[in-house]
Parts: sequence; C-alpha cells; structure tokens
Amino acid sequence: MSNRRVPTPVGQIEVERAIAEIRAGRPVVLLHGSERFVVSAVDTLERAGAEELELAAKGSACLVLSAPRLRRLGLDRSESGCVALPRIDVDRVQHLSYEADARIDAPVAGLTPLHVGALELMRLAMVLPAAIILTSAEAEALLPHLLSVSLMNLNAYRVGRRAALRIVSRAQVPLEGATNTEFVVFRGGEGLRDQVAVIIGRPDLSQPVRVRLHSACLTGDLFGSLKCDCGDQLRHTVGEMAATGGGILLYIDQEGRGNGLSTKIRAYELQARGYDTFEADEILGHGQDQRGFDFAADMLAQLGVRSVRVMTNNPSKIAALKDAGLDVVSDHRIVGRRTDHNVRYIAAKRDRAGHYFEHDF
Repeated sequence: MSNRRVPTPVGQIEVERAIAEIRAGRPVVLLHGSERFVVSAVDTLERAGAEELELAAKGSACLVLSAPRLRRLGLDRSESGCVALPRIDVDRVQHLSYEADARIDAPVAGLTPLHVGALELMRLAMVLPAAIILTSAEAEALLPHLLSVSLMNLNAYRVGRRAALRIVSRAQVPLEGATNTEFVVFRGGEGLRDQVAVIIGRPDLSQPVRVRLHSACLTGDLFGSLKCDCGDQLRHTVGEMAATGGGILLYIDQEGRGNGLSTKIRAYELQARGYDTFEADEILGHGQDQRGFDFAADMLAQLGVRSVRVMTNNPSKIAALKDAGLDVVSDHRIVGRRTDHNVRYIAAKRDRAGHYFEHDF
C-alpha cells in the first residue's frame, strides 16, 4: 500500500461540508472578499424551503442557469447567466431550470465570480446546474445556522483532491473468466468518491499496458440495461484483458458522464420522449460531457504504468491520457451489442461526440 499522504487542508473540509449541505437541500453562504451570497440548489427545492428563501430574499433573489440550459431556453449564448426572481415561485423556477418545453421569460444578466462559483458548487454536488441566489444583506441572518464556504477554496478544490489521490486498500478478487484479478481502491482525485483500479492478470509494466477508463454505469453495468452498451463494454474488456496477458481497468465513479445518477435518470425520461442522450443532458443544463480524466492518469502512474494501449471508443479519453504525459502507443475499439433500445444512443455518441466505431449499424 502507498505511504503517500497529503494532509487535508481546512479549505477542502469547508468545501466538502458545503457539498453535503447542498445535496441535503440546505442553503450555504458563498463568500468572496466582502461579498456574501446565500446559495440554494434548485434540484432539492421544495415549497416550504422556497417560502423560507423568499422571506429572506426580500425581492433580491435570482436564478443562475448554465449556458447549455439558456440555449435550450432559446438564447444564443456561450456563457451562463441569471434571471431575476421577484418571487421564488417553485413552478416557474423548475420550469426555467429543467422542463423541456420552457422558453426564457425575462432578461438574462451576466454573472459575477460568485454566481459562477454557485454553479461549480452544484457540479461538485452532482445536482442540476441551477441555483437560487439571495443577495440581500439580511438573507444570511434570516436563515440561521448556514454553513459558509469561500470561493477561493471552492475553486481550488478539484486540484486539491487530485493532489490527495492515494491507494487505501487492495486485495485479490477472482472474477468469472479472470480469476487472477486484484482490486486497488484509491481515495481522492474526484470529489468524495473512491475510485477502483482492477488489475487483470499480471500485466508487464515495462511494456505498454492494456488500459480502459470505464465510467460507472449502474443501470448498464449492474442491471444489464439495454439503453446503453456500457455493461457489454465492461465485461468484454475484462475478458479480452484476461485472454491477452492482462491489463488495468479503471472503474471511475462518474455516473451519467459526470452528471450523477439522479440527473441520468431524468435524462432517460427525456430520451423516452424522443430526445437523444446529448439533447437530454442539455435540457437539464449540462454540457456534452462533464467528466475529467486527469486523475485517472495519476492512478496509472501510482501503479507504475507509463505506456498504454487504450481500449476505448472515446477520443476524449485518449487525449486526456496523452495530455497527462502517458505514452499512448495505440487505441483499440471495445463494442457492445446493438439493440433496438441502444442504437440511437450509440449513433448519437458517434455523430455528436465523435466516438469511434469500426462498423456501421
């Protein structure tokens, strides 16, 4: 086990507590110099909470929306913005934040660094990228016991988590078709989640190692969902590595392209109404892909890997490993079954995100 230890600074603890508050549906205070905003997530907004926010806001509230969401609302924008909320009307807030047929109903103003920080906090909490901001000087006093987080610490959080990446446990876990397998658990790198390196067989680290970066997919990996090809890709990767001398599969906790499980299920409902996977994410305010893979390269480095043969269809993963300084010797396709349920999803990945596929379907 690695002896590498990076102390957790007070600023990271502050951000982690703020993430927990947002996910629990409680507002937090975001600080930047002398400015102070009360920030609350739309994702967890309930009518009782909205009434409390409105009393504290005194007409000073606004709704911060991401650029993808504003484009879905009919605006030609590349930047996020905010809409005034004279009243915190739950139906209007939800309509503007994530309903498919919504259109903008008021002027949109630009953002200050604190507004941008509020969206970053939503991203770290893996909730919808929409936040209610209270700018009234009295708001904080009228909402007692709020936790505070500084914008400086919030913006430094991801870098700090990557620096704290370390191995915390490892053990042999025989798999069907790959009995010589070791699971290595990492902490740090991305939010509060653990990541896993699955070492299949005994790969020769002095040579290019077969590697796959696989983002967790509860529905496909565990339940065999027919809406995607993730489960097939996972199992085919393990089988191929076992049959070709071994490799390393990084199982990364970035469900729903980094948007989180609840948002992914919202996106599934939109796909059932005819939107493709990327359109659904944009309706919910997300960009094409929220994931980062920089820490994945750090995981490989801690395992002693320097040169890789990447098993992926995603050009972003290949580029991320190259950008991190790994020697990417080759890249290889890994495909799953085509079904009536997933063919549109796979076509969208090919046509809209540039994923590589060797055959038409």
